[in-house]
Amino acid sequence: MPRNDRFDCVVIGGGHNGLVCAAYLAKSGKRVCVLERRHVLGGAATTEELWPGYRVSTAAYVISLFQPQIIRELRLKQQGLTILPRNPSAFTPLPDGRSLLLGPDNVRNAQEIAKFSDRDAAAYPRYEALLERIAGTLEPTLSQAAPDPLPMPEDWRKISLNKKLRDAKKMWNVMQAMSALGDEIPEAIELLTGAARPILDRWFETDVLKATLATDAIIGAFTSISSPGSAYVLLHHVMGEAGGARGVWGYVQGGMGGLATAIEKTCLELGVEIRRETPVRRILTHQQRAVGVELVDGSQLDAEVVASSVDARLTFERMLTPQDLPEPFLNAVRRIDYSSASAKVNVALAEPPRFACLPTDGIGPHHHGTIHISPTLDYLERAYDDAKYGRASQKPILEITLPSSVDTTLAPEGQHVMSMFVQYAPYELADGNWDDIKEEFGDRCIETLAQYAPNVPGAVLHRQVLSPLDLERTYGLTGGNIMQGAMGLNQLFFMRPVAGWADHRTPLTGLYLCGAASHPGGGVMGACGRNAAAEILRDL
Repeated sequence: MPRNDRFDCVVIGGGHNGLVCAAYLAKSGKRVCVLERRHVLGGAATTEELWPGYRVSTAAYVISLFQPQIIRELRLKQQGLTILPRNPSAFTPLPDGRSLLLGPDNVRNAQEIAKFSDRDAAAYPRYEALLERIAGTLEPTLSQAAPDPLPMPEDWRKISLNKKLRDAKKMWNVMQAMSALGDEIPEAIELLTGAARPILDRWFETDVLKATLATDAIIGAFTSISSPGSAYVLLHHVMGEAGGARGVWGYVQGGMGGLATAIEKTCLELGVEIRRETPVRRILTHQQRAVGVELVDGSQLDAEVVASSVDARLTFERMLTPQDLPEPFLNAVRRIDYSSASAKVNVALAEPPRFACLPTDGIGPHHHGTIHISPTLDYLERAYDDAKYGRASQKPILEITLPSSVDTTLAPEGQHVMSMFVQYAPYELADGNWDDIKEEFGDRCIETLAQYAPNVPGAVLHRQVLSPLDLERTYGLTGGNIMQGAMGLNQLFFMRPVAGWADHRTPLTGLYLCGAASHPGGGVMGACGRNAAAEILRDL
């Protein structure tokens, strides 16, 4: 017999945002149940032992955006969350035998950049300071639900006077914060709306420095560095402080799943019920209200609130019927852009990469941070050119990390785990399918790295290639989009997921979005879950 259970709130999806939302709801005395489709928590931020002795962050691989107030309020450090700094943080080898190494040491950065340009060495700290000032101005908007300031039709959504006043105050606060930038406002606007390449071209003359910085503008996005909107992605990457300072990215000790483990411990202490391997078939509704969920096994959970941390397409098009939602809203959901061109290659190595430009025996400082295989801006542009015609890049952009260089718990002694985040791998191919070509593409990625570190092919012990199709199937990411929807200007702030519904609420009373499909969007941030919980508790 299917059993019926009753909760104040059911959370669909045990990713970091779903767990954060559940913890805050339980902290306020609500009876909460989290339903996770897979055997492991964390969503795309997981640790899995793919091969005996090798603990791999299979999808997400570094952390910075996760909000410090969530770490404090949920006592995550006391629950075992440890973030390991990376110093240096970025290494770019070049085919001509030179390299660029960057990190938190300003003096060392100046010396490294001066190898290429004294002018750029002087400009770099000013560039970083500008990004940090603009990021600091915008960061408060991430810590609260987005406003709904647009004059949407009354039959689209009726907004109370109290909400209109709250939203007006939020918009006013944004304007006031922006005014503090003074004569830097035009640069801030360009960073919010413009393309990364012309900005970097104005600031710097050294191609390798520009290429190193430009990779942050396209990670997870199906866009080029010359496309409007790419500069915001670059800015988005310097907003976090979880690594110890703004823009500093770190490793989670034990792999990215250590974050979910810490949040889970807090959830369990607060009485949250967590069910793994429990997929949801549909969201139950009655008289335009969400009243619970039906599981794939036929059982039913009743709830006053359903909070979905999966993306908008899964929530509104798979778990509901068209009759459940207003047609204009559903049409807007169908227009959400999930364009994706990312793949992930996870590798177990017998020894670390030995770079021809900086040879070392064993681990060197350059292994600690992100290794960029993207020597020039034109290299990035050509990689995109392949993808826009439906082809996987012939010369892919590789963002490589070797977390075992800092965290020795991840692999057997002397051996290593290596993460390769790859652009561009378009979800929609002009010819063929990803199941047939992904291993060949994995070979291409290894061969590309081998041009700089010749020992790598012979050091590979195990390998996993996750195509964009695999990211969709494994993690429930429509189109393989790691942000649960592209982070273009038309899908940010009060237009995420769609205009008129940016405050985590939906046309169904009692149904909320608490994942990256909602403001402030993608990245291992936790803000979507925390902000959604605040709005749910306001309504309850």
